[in-house]
Amino acid sequence: MRVFAHHLYEYRKGLRRLILHTTRSEYAGLIVEKCEARDISYIISEVNDKKINVFFGDSDCIDVLKSFDHLNLCEFTVEMDFILGSMLGYDVKENCRRFLERSSMKKGNELKLIS
Repeated sequence: MRVFAHHLYEYRKGLRRLILHTTRSEYAGLIVEKCEARDISYIISEVNDKKINVFFGDSDCIDVLKSFDHLNLCEFTVEMDFILGSMLGYDVKENCRRFLERSSMKKGNELKLIS
């Protein structure tokens, strides 16, 4: 829970607008209590029977996640992965590089621009 406390600190200080915290399922109740006591929007997604992903932060970011069909990170489309990376504050250049590597554009399907 120390890492979660640090994530709360970073969010409350404005260092990040969205946090992804992976932890043991047994901590779900305590995490819900802490988020609700601070009026922080959150979503909890099961990773497996022992782990959960907790997304918490600005309500707009959480609303974007709620618009996704699912929150299984392994099944994210390249677009969903890009959006999540952007909201989590990943380096823009690296996030773009990752998007291009994962998308078909990198495989020779570049856009043909007309000048």
